Amino acid sequence: MNEPSTENHFLSKHAELLLSSYYRLTGKKLIDDTDLNINIAKALFDADFVVVSHGTESDPIFNYGNQSALKSFELSWSDFVTLPSRKSAKPMDRDERQVLLARVTAFGFIDDYRGLRISSTGRTFWIENATVWNLIDNNGAFRGQAAMFKP
Repeated sequence: MNEPSTENHFLSKHAELLLSSYYRLTGKKLIDDTDLNINIAKALFDADFVVVSHGTESDPIFNYGNQSALKSFELSWSDFVTLPSRKSAKPMDRDERQVLLARVTAFGFIDDYRGLRISSTGRTFWIENATVWNLIDNNGAFRGQAAMFKP
């Protein structure tokens, strides 16, 4: 998957899935879209908060990370979208992460997650009050999960 850019409309279809799933489950908007001239997908990629998502593989791989996510995890786009999402936590924290994902699967979203994450350089950082939600397309199909938090 190519990095979001003007040429691919900042992966507008995936951004739409992130935004619509979030709104459907939480009743809130990730991006204020009251300005009709705003490019929502670009605004999401450039946002000052982290947004990440992974797919439905048996060992889910990240398939999206905005600029804030790439900075937080200290990874390039190409490295980020090949990373199994479980590797965003230290091995000892992965069981806790699995419990989190099971809660999200069961309830659709949570907005109270706190967890320790690790960057590519080994730097650890806490995420606080993260919202994690299921990605459900317009046909009701499960497409993965996403998370949003302030760095």
